[in-house]
Amino acid sequence: MAMHYPRRVSKVKRARMFGFRARMKTKAGRKMINRKRAMGRRVTPEM
Repeated sequence: MAMHYPRRVSKVKRARMFGFRARMKTKAGRKMINRKRAMGRRVTPEM
């Protein structure tokens, strides 16, 4: 029986999609970061 190999996500692609800089580009993303900061979550740029 063949085993399923999990997909390997590129760290660069992931950062470009969901990273800090990607969030800061949009108004909604900035709002989201501010919400998380208000909750006390540390939001730092990744990579």
